[in-house]
Amino acid sequence: MDATPSPSSSSAFDLVSSALGRYIPRGGAARDAGSADAQGDRGTRVPGDSAAGRQEQILGAVNLDRELLITRCNLDAPVFAGLDARVGRPFVDLLPPRDVPTVTRRLWQVLETGEAHVARIQRLRRGEGSELVVSMSILPAAEPEEGLTVSVIAMARRLHLYAAETAIGTSLDIGETAQSLAESLLAWGDVAAVDLDFAVWTGEGVTGQAKGRIRLRRAALVPDRAWPEGYVTPGDDLPSDASRLLAQAVLRDDAPQTIVIPDREAVERVLGSPRVVRALVPGDRSAGVACIPLVLDDTPPVVLGVAEVWRRADCPFRDSELFDLQELVARTAHHVDLARQHQREHTQVLALQRRLLPRTGGDTVEIASVYQPATPDSAGVGGDWVNSFPLPDGRTALVVGDVVGHGLGAAATMGQLSMEARALLSAGLAPDEVLEHLDETVSLLDDTESGLTAGYSALGSTCCIALYDPVGHQVTLSSAGHLPPVLISPDGRASPLAVRPHPGLGAEFALREPFDVHTFDAPPGCLLALYTDGLVEDPAVSIDEGIGRLADAVSTVHPWDTLQQAARHVVSALAPAHQRDDVTLLLARMIGYRKGDTATWRLPARYDAPARARAQVSALLRQWGTRDDTRDAVLVLVSELVTNAVCFATGPITVRLIRAGHGLLCEVGDTGNGRPRLRRGGPFDDAGRGLHVVHRLTTRWGVRWTDTGKVIWAEVAR
Repeated sequence: MDATPSPSSSSAFDLVSSALGRYIPRGGAARDAGSADAQGDRGTRVPGDSAAGRQEQILGAVNLDRELLITRCNLDAPVFAGLDARVGRPFVDLLPPRDVPTVTRRLWQVLETGEAHVARIQRLRRGEGSELVVSMSILPAAEPEEGLTVSVIAMARRLHLYAAETAIGTSLDIGETAQSLAESLLAWGDVAAVDLDFAVWTGEGVTGQAKGRIRLRRAALVPDRAWPEGYVTPGDDLPSDASRLLAQAVLRDDAPQTIVIPDREAVERVLGSPRVVRALVPGDRSAGVACIPLVLDDTPPVVLGVAEVWRRADCPFRDSELFDLQELVARTAHHVDLARQHQREHTQVLALQRRLLPRTGGDTVEIASVYQPATPDSAGVGGDWVNSFPLPDGRTALVVGDVVGHGLGAAATMGQLSMEARALLSAGLAPDEVLEHLDETVSLLDDTESGLTAGYSALGSTCCIALYDPVGHQVTLSSAGHLPPVLISPDGRASPLAVRPHPGLGAEFALREPFDVHTFDAPPGCLLALYTDGLVEDPAVSIDEGIGRLADAVSTVHPWDTLQQAARHVVSALAPAHQRDDVTLLLARMIGYRKGDTATWRLPARYDAPARARAQVSALLRQWGTRDDTRDAVLVLVSELVTNAVCFATGPITVRLIRAGHGLLCEVGDTGNGRPRLRRGGPFDDAGRGLHVVHRLTTRWGVRWTDTGKVIWAEVAR
């Protein structure tokens, strides 16, 4: 091409060019041999046999001005044949379109800063469309010259294999792993594809596959271009007969083997069906193909899929190239299996967390939740969870938690804590009492003898529990080291709740403190936002600023907005683009009971209390228009519960009636601390008969403990 370096010049271009003599043989015989190699190697990109093998690293240089136009070049080595690096052409014309923005940005960066950018693995595009893998360095021109010098080294076979394996092993996502493998395989052909067993995509085991029964799905395809109709692109399943043919081919004699089909005539003869040819053959020019199985070492070997490299029929695969292809695929098959195992764990944990998401909020509160798992190539799905469920006594529980760690250990702990919290809350325990039990559970799980001994610890996990009372329009809340919820009033003012910090679950005994109970007014129309740290944590800002951004985002939710859409909007506005932790948000819009749907009476614990309660309740039920049979059942129920309170408790008695959905909820509170139990008595036992009457008349009943005593609640269908 252009220019022989001047001996007196000391520019970067001249220094690189002067070194070419040590790598490029001069003289006719050597040049002729190189030209012959170049002709045979033009479609292969990686120097292969004899002559090319004696010069595995080939050096070239291109000089650019400040407009990134080529001013001089020295690409005389045969391996660079086909690169159109004429003086005056933009350097970016040598790049694949997908790389132009990134390389252009790096070129301008070196121009502006004067700092060299060394040894970037890059592809250069030949005139006929094939690509050459090089190691590219960008150097500033020496004074007084201006511009840049770009040095390129054609990748040696060993260096390319190392670089390819390094790139393939950087992600735990199956699609990205397959894409990296396909991009590396493109160095040996015009089109590269990776088709994986469907079981790999789902994370299932792939052992025990019967011969010829592999179901293949296309995982990656390069280069990126508009493909003809019917051609299989990433995400599509291969036709069943194509999958069967490839499976039979690579599993000849039950042993995985590489197969090569040299030309289009042989390809059509092997594939048979025109539909299969349209689905697999990328074009008329790329007619020859090498199919290399991705094999997992086992007994017997397990085929995870097939990698296909297509090239023109006039550039047949040499034995050395096939060895390189097999070595690369063999080196990277375990990365595909690691991605499969990660996908299986990811799917299992995700299914568990989806199972824990709230389904409905009941009649007194509207619920919306968003769970956004961490990116697939992160450490794994975390232990974040949210839950919301109506309690039998008419209240609604809102729970959010964040278990330390990722993966199956965190998922198991998350599931255990979530279910335990739900059971204890349904049994009538207060939020602080539930957290005390969860604290003990986390400590037991960390015990070396009875806990999780696989190197996982849940110490430091956090949890926040809020109970919404739809009658009193209040929220009772306790937190174990969790970030404070955000309360948005009906007029749009938003602020984090003043919750005292706590060390979290499973803290050392000396650090343990009582769990505080906070009570806040929550009038109808207000919003409560519970979340995990993945939504508000940002390395660039403080955690308080992140919570403030959440409050600002939630304050824009209008009362007429669909709550689920609003929750998604908040998450999309706040969640980081490349999140490394799960993002969880629970929005609860308080509705409560209307004033006319509830009534409360306070009665002294005297002998006439049952009669007074029946009279008050009977008048209200007539006002509500309740059916006679329902009214009779409620009057008997109230009489039995009030009589029990008079006999076994002291102090005033509280009677409350709530018209809720399709039922009537009756509550009788007293100052006693005894727990009523339904027992099977004898034929002459009088004690306990009242509870049997309550049990027969109601759809469900239970006990809720208060600071001053207890409340027995019972629901009657209406």
